[in-house]
Amino acid sequence: MRNKKNKNIASASQVIWIIGASSGIGEALARHYSASGAKLILSARSRDKLYSVKSTCKGNPMNTHVLPLNLENIADLNQHAQEALRIFGRIDILIHSAGVTQRALALDTDITVAQKIMNINYWGPVALTQAVLPTMIKQGSGHLVVISSLMGKIGTRFRSSYAASKHALHGYFESLRSEIYDDNIDISMVCPGFVSTSLGEKALKGNGELYQKKDNIHNDAMSADKFVSKLAPYLHKRKEEIFIAGSEIKVIWASKYLPGKLFRKKMREAKVI
Repeated sequence: MRNKKNKNIASASQVIWIIGASSGIGEALARHYSASGAKLILSARSRDKLYSVKSTCKGNPMNTHVLPLNLENIADLNQHAQEALRIFGRIDILIHSAGVTQRALALDTDITVAQKIMNINYWGPVALTQAVLPTMIKQGSGHLVVISSLMGKIGTRFRSSYAASKHALHGYFESLRSEIYDDNIDISMVCPGFVSTSLGEKALKGNGELYQKKDNIHNDAMSADKFVSKLAPYLHKRKEEIFIAGSEIKVIWASKYLPGKLFRKKMREAKVI
């Protein structure tokens, strides 16, 4: 049966592993949780960037560990998960915040680029989750946090593979939620709107090259720190689905309440870059 006593463990006692901690929302989450005294494991590809983030974290430096990894190297992720578990002996919260987006029409996107997006956004988080879950089950509690997107609920032009990867995350983790409910493990699916990060600039064009531009829609978007300040209370309550966005949130309500043909027409006309 589900143990509700451990539903909200005090932050200072938590071990939190943040994937994608070198920038954006992951970096902001690292700063937020370090201020509460949590023990952190920070992962991303760049060791140097991770140490830079670590230097901005508050509290005892020994409570923040750097563990570089590459989500594309699926075969290595189980080993990285075992390394992470050895650092503090447990993981209470696993946050999937790494990702790559796209700026290309579906027919202009090479299949290898589509596969790269799926590996980073979907297969990587799945592999790490499956490696960590047995320990969470054994310890009798855990929290999986998945930073998805509004694109996990809809689809627009120039984002076919990105939207597919985010839809896949929802399918997998929403199915998993019911399987591990009695193990006292919660899953929060987080759907941000526009957040001012480098995600767009690092987007992949159809040939795999970097987009290297910041879209106008992101220039006035909320900062990652502001986003995390809004997100944290929902994570503390372990909400199952969390939407945080500006006016773009209207597209979600439109998808629910507008007639299908009218909604699809609006999406075809929408300016997305």
